[in-house]
Formats: sequence, C-alpha cells, structure tokens
Amino acid sequence: MSLTSKSDEEIIKIADPIWNNLVRSSNIKDYGGFTKDLSSQMLYGANEVELGKQWASNKLISSLSEGCKPIGCLRRGDYVTILYKQTSTKIAGDFLGRLVIGLEGDEVKVFGATIF
Repeated sequence: MSLTSKSDEEIIKIADPIWNNLVRSSNIKDYGGFTKDLSSQMLYGANEVELGKQWASNKLISSLSEGCKPIGCLRRGDYVTILYKQTSTKIAGDFLGRLVIGLEGDEVKVFGATIF
C-alpha cells in the first residue's frame, strides 16, 4: 500500500482518526494515548518528560478544539502531510495543524505533528 498514490479523500480518512487522537490525548495530557501512533523515529524525541514540559508551558497544545477541518494533502517522497485548520478552546484565532504520515512496515505511523 502506497500512501502517496491514494486520493486526498482516502488519505484524510486514514489521517483524521490519528489527528483526532493526538488532539484528544494532548488535551488531557495522556502520554500513552499521544504516542500510540508515533513512528519509532518520533518516539525518540517525544519522551514523557519532554512532552510533559511542553504541556506545562504551552496552553495551546492542551486546549485544542476537537472536530477540526482538513485543508488538504501534500505528498513528498514516501510521506504525506495533511494540513488542518485548527482552533483552540482557550486561545482566539485559527492555527495550522500539520500531520506527517508514512508507512513503518505495514502500519501507518506519525512522522511529524505540529501546530503553528
């Protein structure tokens, strides 16, 4: 299965549950839930102490609105970036969510996730 050969709609159908889990887990500061779809490469930088520091110092990443809308997909190499229009329950305005997915073995995993 090649992710990059799928349509935007097919990719978004795969990515939405992953993004929704990241949002929900980040809001409740659930390390196990947040890291369950991360690639082994991402897990190296996402240790529990570092994530705890981010959750403590960044109000946005623990107040993300659920049910955000995907904007579109970008394909590069073996990875697909899905962009989301994201809002917060505590901070006014719109934010850009970026989810990078790819295959690790036969599983779809997260290779990047950020909020701007």
